Amino acid sequence: MRYSRIALAGRPVWGVVEDGLVHVLDGSPLDGPVTRTNDRVPLDGASFLPPVVPPVFYAVGFNYRGHVAEHGKLAPQRPEVGYRATSALTGHGCPIIRPAGVNGRFEAEGEVVAVIGRTVKKATRQEAQESVFGWTIGNDVSAREWQHADRTFWRSKNSDTFKPMGPWIDTDVNPLDQTTTVRIDGTAAATFATGDMIFDPFDYIVETTKYITLHPGDVLWMGADSTVQLEPGSTVDIEISGIGALSNPVLEES
Repeated sequence: MRYSRIALAGRPVWGVVEDGLVHVLDGSPLDGPVTRTNDRVPLDGASFLPPVVPPVFYAVGFNYRGHVAEHGKLAPQRPEVGYRATSALTGHGCPIIRPAGVNGRFEAEGEVVAVIGRTVKKATRQEAQESVFGWTIGNDVSAREWQHADRTFWRSKNSDTFKPMGPWIDTDVNPLDQTTTVRIDGTAAATFATGDMIFDPFDYIVETTKYITLHPGDVLWMGADSTVQLEPGSTVDIEISGIGALSNPVLEES
């Protein structure tokens, strides 16, 4: 099943993506059973929102060996999460805005995202696997000069529009068997095995829930194996086989 959130008559609604349509639901599948309404929106005309607005936005860094080696870092010895701002989220098809004053490396990273579907604390590995509602796609946009100049990631990774996510949540895919491809204007700029992680999502859930309770709607972005330069005027697509493709134009702040 694929679940999305779209804007319909000025309000956010959940829907099931099926047969080229978004079938609007009467509530959120994260809150309990839902039924389809009579509203249907053609997929190519839907205004996509981030597929979930997480209570907490967790993010993983340097979780692929290629990325670690590229930056001359030591591989992590245990799973450790960071945090991102939900205000940075934007949906499929929405523009990524490069702020005025950003110079140098302005980069995308294609990431698989776990969406938590139940409250979980001190999870076993099996409970961690069962806690995942589904999987979506994230684009971790970063302004590197700001990242290196500031004491925190407050603007380099959390500026408005820096975290596209979507277009939907797929509940039936095994993301560890997939391939991630980043394309700029249709040309592949990076490709890697999605599951080639140092620690997989369930390792992170087990470790995180030793200390922190995860709740329905929380998201865990799993890192990337490479970075890709972004330029205003181009379009970046993050495709993860078995899930779909997240596409966003890149614009300069006016």
